[in-house]
Amino acid sequence: MKNKIILVTVILWVFISLNIAAQNRGQDLARYVDPFWGAGEDWWTGGHTFAGVTVPFGMVKLGPDCNKKNNNSGYDRNGKVHGFSHVHVSGSGGNPKYGNILVMATAGDIKVTDYGSDRGNEASKPGLFSVDYTSYDIHAEFSVTHSVGMHRYRFNKGGKSNILFDLGSYLTWVDDEWTQEFVGSEIQFISDRELQGHSRIRKGWGKGDAYTVYFYAITDTPASETGTWKSGKINRGSQSEADTGEPTGGFLTFDTKKGQVVQMKVGISFLGAEKARANVLNEVDHWDFDKVSSKAYGLWNKELNKIKVQQENKEYREIFYSALYHALMQPTNRTGENPKWTSNKPFYDDFFCIWDTFRATHPLFTLIDADRQTDMVNTLLEIYQYEGYMPDARSGFSTGITQGGSNADVLIADAFVKGLKGIDYNLALEAMIKNAEVPPGGDEDKYGRAGIPEYTTLGYLAPYRKRAGSRTMEYVFNDYCISLVAKGLGEKQIAEKYLRRSNNWKSLWNPTIEDEGAKGFIIPRNIDGSWQSNWDLHHVGSLNDWLYEGNSWEYSLYVPHNVAELIHYCGGPDRFEQRLDTFFTKKTVSTNPYTSGYYNVSNEPSFLTTLLYNYIGKPWKSAAVTRKILHESFRTGIDGLPGNDDSGSMSAWYLFHSIGFYPVAGTDIYLISSPTNQRSEISISPEKNITIIAKKANSENRYIQSCRFNGKPYNRSWFRHSDISNGAVIEFEMGDKPSTWASDGELPPSISYKY
Repeated sequence: MKNKIILVTVILWVFISLNIAAQNRGQDLARYVDPFWGAGEDWWTGGHTFAGVTVPFGMVKLGPDCNKKNNNSGYDRNGKVHGFSHVHVSGSGGNPKYGNILVMATAGDIKVTDYGSDRGNEASKPGLFSVDYTSYDIHAEFSVTHSVGMHRYRFNKGGKSNILFDLGSYLTWVDDEWTQEFVGSEIQFISDRELQGHSRIRKGWGKGDAYTVYFYAITDTPASETGTWKSGKINRGSQSEADTGEPTGGFLTFDTKKGQVVQMKVGISFLGAEKARANVLNEVDHWDFDKVSSKAYGLWNKELNKIKVQQENKEYREIFYSALYHALMQPTNRTGENPKWTSNKPFYDDFFCIWDTFRATHPLFTLIDADRQTDMVNTLLEIYQYEGYMPDARSGFSTGITQGGSNADVLIADAFVKGLKGIDYNLALEAMIKNAEVPPGGDEDKYGRAGIPEYTTLGYLAPYRKRAGSRTMEYVFNDYCISLVAKGLGEKQIAEKYLRRSNNWKSLWNPTIEDEGAKGFIIPRNIDGSWQSNWDLHHVGSLNDWLYEGNSWEYSLYVPHNVAELIHYCGGPDRFEQRLDTFFTKKTVSTNPYTSGYYNVSNEPSFLTTLLYNYIGKPWKSAAVTRKILHESFRTGIDGLPGNDDSGSMSAWYLFHSIGFYPVAGTDIYLISSPTNQRSEISISPEKNITIIAKKANSENRYIQSCRFNGKPYNRSWFRHSDISNGAVIEFEMGDKPSTWASDGELPPSISYKY
């Protein structure tokens, strides 16, 4: 009997151990990722996602530069491939950034211009990109570690085969004040297998300072010949080209046998060539390309397994995990690579831009990787300590343009109310107050808030200032974020001051303006208090206009901290409902989505708007609208996104709504929408999970019929972060007809709503 008990115990222990091991390994979710998803290059509707190869938040983003003009990520489905460069961004609009340290394999005589190739058999998966350079009959493969790109070239014809380093190459656009500009470069051969150098570029999106990318490269095969070039002139046998402000390059020529493979490791750094060499030695101390690729694939699987979904539709799984993949690329982890000051703390760059990412991307990090989000917030505070202001946008270790408000404030408040540890919130409050009170002087497009004296006196910015309307509406919410943090820190007077200022949206609200049955809109107000007449409520502005990338219909609905009072100003729940109905059903025709329509899925100002029906007790309408957008605007493939991904912003929006809830960023509130998965499991730590069960969920069953929260009936269309921070089980019963669920439940919080 005793032996039987021991045997059963052993079997049970083995079973549990195997089960735990299987759980630790996780699922192979990376197989669903399409790196080309959303990489469409159309200027207005393309997602511009990065289609190359990287690891989560990796410093090296090694990808093809197919068309150096008018392309943010470097990728273009048409035309020749110019080469593979090692630094990119993902999903950005506006002027391109990076495209540095470009490498191209060729065959035959050396050409230093027009060396691009037609291409075929292009394929990409997490950790691996491969392509045939058909003009040269070369098969090229690429993989990465955090700081190193690994290249593998098979020269099918053999004979004279080359690897070129073009240090004068970078991504550019039309010739304007933001276009990247070449500053200088340098190259030096150390041996017939090793070379190093740098490329220095300035401007790009946000008109940033000059940045320098250093590299060190080593091949597994000695070159039969090496040489350099400067300003297009080839210098055979030359071992170096000094930085004289001209574009330089270098080549390695190999006498290859037919089908011979040459491998190369390229490390980059922002500190120096020796640091780039150290990165190679530390990260890849071998020549096993497949090992590098497999490890990168595993790193992606580890991250992707933080959200597991049960969904029968394979196309949906491809969209979901491609979105999660692209949401986890930026900001870029550049710890130990800061060229501006010495720091041993985690450091991130490419906040590109917080105006986009505060709404969904950073709340996603807070949910599935709180420690990383803490490091990102601390990076903002470190920048404040050294440069005087937190950035709204940052790339190349340089603060870029502030698109609207000082939205780093939202990240601080979001972290504070959700209980992120390891952040000096007193320092954070100091940084927020400086944004709100101290005019940046000089270039007010880059630091703090423009027009602070005017805003604090009038309660708004007058229309002679760029983006005065959208900035005012964002300053209002930024002020609310300050009040939240101040209140939590016991600073009562500060909290009350900024809570009062969070009502300043009313300063632009003109109750007499009517359009399409809706009454009351924000419109430009002159410095003397008079209103501008005949304002086009549908006009979508750019950087120099009154509203930035949105129209008055959109921005008149942006009062996320006090939707209840906004509803009152709109004429009450019935009129507010009619207004939303119009907003989501009316359309105008235009080839440019940024200048057409009422609701605009392709841009951030309307991210929260689909859930505003929750504030009038009609969450079923939020569900209907959101599901319609998910179904019509997101698809598989290169054109799968409806607009710029903006550092994972569009991807994160899709992810949250697919799971079934969405954050009111800067607060601890999540609004429930309509879960598309029958089951979603979100890992918020190794020991804590959020499980969302949506019984019968499918494309037709989009309406919540009932809900249970941790086993208890739940009749609210929202919940707090504290409700899920230690794990939770949320169960929905779904159906194909609207229901009364949450229609008479407690409405989502607003500062004027007593709850």
